[in-house]
Amino acid sequence: MELSERQEKILEIVKENGPITGEKIAGCLELTRATLRPDLAILTMSGFLDARPRVGYFYTGKTGTELLTERLKKYKVSEYQSVPIVVKEDVSVYDAISSMFLEDVGTLFVVDEHACLTGVLSRKDLLRASIGQKDLNAIPVHIIMTRMPNIAICYKSDLLIDAAKKLIDRQIDGLPIVKDTEHGCEVIGRVTKTTITKVFVELITDHNI
Repeated sequence: MELSERQEKILEIVKENGPITGEKIAGCLELTRATLRPDLAILTMSGFLDARPRVGYFYTGKTGTELLTERLKKYKVSEYQSVPIVVKEDVSVYDAISSMFLEDVGTLFVVDEHACLTGVLSRKDLLRASIGQKDLNAIPVHIIMTRMPNIAICYKSDLLIDAAKKLIDRQIDGLPIVKDTEHGCEVIGRVTKTTITKVFVELITDHNI
């Protein structure tokens, strides 16, 4: 995080004199407590400083990278999930290819009549099926899809960083977000490599790193 000159001065004062009250910090800078309030709020919310009632501010000793890592580890899948693109088991490979193209996604989730996950279709699956002289309208996707237990899934309560690790370890484009029901794992969302990339870029941009 890129701090202002005044915020840097506040950190130095707290490092040398903490714990120290806001009034004393303001006195050191020859400013009013009200003038410093936004800076102290930013430094506290960002994690550079901590504050205790009737004690004052003290320096946490954490670097910008450490604070960024801590914040990232708190993000949940539920905060960044998007709408899943699903197809039924009896849909043809031709229609699945059309859906993937029209929706501009790299992964389709195959579901049963209860909207529960039964398989996953990747670009590679569909490309492999389309090679040759086969009638793609006559081949249902359940013939070529990847089935459980070879499907990586995640839940809304999972950490986003753990979902990112699954994407990397499995070398896949997306994960279905599911919830357990009496019929199986109902697909309620998705998280993709694009999702993860956007989050990282936004986080880094917000912190001017």
